[in-house]
Amino acid sequence: MRILQPAEWTKPRGFSHGVVVEGPGRWVVLAGQTGGDETGSYAPDMAAQVGAALKRIIKLLGEAGAGPEHIVRLTWYLTSRSEYEAAGAGIGAAWKETLGRNFPPSTLLYIGGLVDERAKVEIEVTAFVPGA
Repeated sequence: MRILQPAEWTKPRGFSHGVVVEGPGRWVVLAGQTGGDETGSYAPDMAAQVGAALKRIIKLLGEAGAGPEHIVRLTWYLTSRSEYEAAGAGIGAAWKETLGRNFPPSTLLYIGGLVDERAKVEIEVTAFVPGA
């Protein structure tokens, strides 16, 4: 995977503008993952929910023989701009714990709500695992 970063553009923080994926391999596409735990419970704060969603993503990628380094796109659906902005440090810590130094292209959308009213975040993932 090659990150697209025009020399004259400012490098973004926490994501990439785009990537190029070439060669044989397999695509992994995950449904949106919310911040609920294995029992269906939700923490009340945004950072904890993002952490739970990212852990679910890593678990599902592992089922496909993939890891965070294979993520080529994230789409985030968030229910509150102010909660997201206030949770920056906690979200950064959750990112570091689960995704490490991988910063794939990401889109963040603020929406009126999610299907489960307790959910504050849902994250969709597309990954590509190169083949031999």
